Parts: sequence; structure tokens; C-alpha cells
Amino acid sequence: MKKQPGHRKHNVSDPELYVNCMQAIRQAHRDIDYFTQYGYGVERLKSFKLLCDQFHNLPDDDEMVGDQMICTEKKNQAADKVRTAIRSLMTRVAMKYHDKTGRYRKFGTAKLGDMSDPQLLFCGRRVARVARAQIDFLAETGINETIIQRVLNACTEFENALNIQQDKLHDRDIAVERRVDQGNKIYDELVVVCDIGKDIWAERDRVKYDQYCLYESNADQKRARKVRLAAEGER
Repeated sequence: MKKQPGHRKHNVSDPELYVNCMQAIRQAHRDIDYFTQYGYGVERLKSFKLLCDQFHNLPDDDEMVGDQMICTEKKNQAADKVRTAIRSLMTRVAMKYHDKTGRYRKFGTAKLGDMSDPQLLFCGRRVARVARAQIDFLAETGINETIIQRVLNACTEFENALNIQQDKLHDRDIAVERRVDQGNKIYDELVVVCDIGKDIWAERDRVKYDQYCLYESNADQKRARKVRLAAEGER
């Protein structure tokens, strides 16, 4: 059964999540004497930092998309080689058979430029197979084993490029899933740290309390700060 994609537990970007975690870790180190009273010591902070470093070192989506685009370009170039090889062979076939005849139709090259990748690969190998079966009739047009093999070699190169491209698509899916899972892990730990921090400073220091508050975005943080400053001004 295919694994269902994970869901992000937070609405901030990955870079923002990382920065928020590192800030919380620094604050927790500052307040470590209080944190140990909650059973949250230096070793757990070290483990949290390690998770953050692992998350930071994961390839981001831009990297994966870039690799995917490079492979797609190579696949498209290989596809063009297949079309060129097929057209070269079919130009010779057209010298022998009219394009409305059944012998020409057997090659199945109509709408060659509009074929999907699987259709093009299937077509190339069909063209080689049909040409080889009729090679005695087509020899006078210059079709020989070398011409046929050129089509087959182009198909092999295209199939390899297509497989590599598909692998990169899967790699990207896996990378996205890994980043979501790792991001959720550090977010869960961030919530624990912030909940402890807020509990420590709730009745002691409002500024330090606010440092442990989590916001969905920078805009939310600015609004909360504006409200807090306004409330303080009314006192």
C-alpha cells in the first residue's frame, strides 16, 4: 500500500522553522536551570539541536526540482533523437510505399510529434520491428540493419533517460516526505520547549515569556507585539 503523504504541522516556511528552533534552543540554554526543573536538561537540548542540524542539511525542493529539470532536458533530447531516427527511416519507406497504403500504415508513425513518451518509445521499437520484417523489400531505398539499429539505439538511450527522469520524480517525492516528517519532529520539540519557557516566565518576565511564543507568521508576531505595546501604554 502506498504511504500517504504527511501533513505539515506548522504554517511557517522551513527556513523560518529552523531559525525559530535555534532561537528557542539558545533561550533554553540561557534558562537551563529552570528547564532542568521540568526534566528537560542539556542532553535533550543537544538532541534537539542535532535534529535541527539534520533538518537544515536536507536538500530543499529547489535542489530537487533543479535535478529533475536537468533530467527532463536530457530525456527530451533523447526523445528528439528517436524522432529524428524514425523520420529518417520513414523518409526511405515513403520512397517505396505511399503513406496511404497498409504497408506504410503498419509503421504507425502518424502524429509522431504529438506522441507521449511511452507512445514514442513503443513507436520506435515498432518501426524497427516492421522495417526488419520488410527489409528485403526496402533494401533498394537504403534501409539496412545499420539504419534500423540507429532507431533501436536511440530508443534505448531514450528509455534510460526516461527511467532516470522518473527516478528523480520519485526522489523528489521522497525528499519532500522526509522534510515534512523531520520538520514535524522538530516542530513538536519546539512546542515542548516553548510551553516550558512560557510556564517559567508567565509570572516572572513578560518579555522573556513573549520570546517563547510561537506565531504562524511574522505578521502575526508583529500584530501581537503591537497589541502588547498598546496594552502596556494604557497602563
